[in-house]
Amino acid sequence: MKKLIRLLLITGFLFIMPMLANQTFADNPPPPPSGHGTSGNQAPSGVPIDGGLGILFVLGAAYGGYKMYKAKKKSDDSDP
Repeated sequence: MKKLIRLLLITGFLFIMPMLANQTFADNPPPPPSGHGTSGNQAPSGVPIDGGLGILFVLGAAYGGYKMYKAKKKSDDSDP
């Protein structure tokens, strides 16, 4: 009985989720960007991604260094 309920739940989930996902993508397209070339030679109005990428790079390097330190410490502890 539990297998039947599990099968019905999984099957229902697999049929309902594509219908919900279709509703989430039903937005209107964004308006065309304004800025460069409209009047004069203005820079496009957008968000710079430089700061966020730099932060992610530093955090990734720190995490990698921590993992390397932890692996080296573990290998030093296992050596007699």
